[in-house]
Amino acid sequence: MTKKDSFWLKIIYIFSAILTLAVAFLILGPRPEGLNNVIDVSGLPKVNVLFNGLTFIFLLMAFYFIRQKQFTKHRNMMLSAFASSTAFLVSYVIYHWFKSGPKLYEGDFTTLYYIILFSHILLATVIIPMALITLYRGWNNQLTKHKYIAKITLPIWVYVSITGVVIYVMLY
Repeated sequence: MTKKDSFWLKIIYIFSAILTLAVAFLILGPRPEGLNNVIDVSGLPKVNVLFNGLTFIFLLMAFYFIRQKQFTKHRNMMLSAFASSTAFLVSYVIYHWFKSGPKLYEGDFTTLYYIILFSHILLATVIIPMALITLYRGWNNQLTKHKYIAKITLPIWVYVSITGVVIYVMLY
């Protein structure tokens, strides 16, 4: 591993840990007074599900293109998936900054919902550094390492994006 790789991997791990802790604190931690409902964020869950759905589609298209050896299209779809996931995260943080607590599930499939939710949350924390490392290795033409981690990253990222949609459907 080069010094450059070592540096960027440390940055990726630190960024991922800070981001995960910040989102957890945002949802579960104490909130500053006066933020709840300061702005209307009620439409953001629909925006979030759109971004999750787009991420899912972009990932499937990226998989198709890599199987067809259309590398430029694959790269463009992966960058689109990353952009869509990033936009989701920004929207998600804005929503939870101005809306207190997570929405509680009130449906008939409580056990199923919480299994999906728990696995989604756990894998969403794992996918952050994995996606960043996969993108880093692809971007830097470390193709052997990129292929190795991509085979693990892709199914997890697909699962996280589609379960985000499923959770939305179950909640709303």
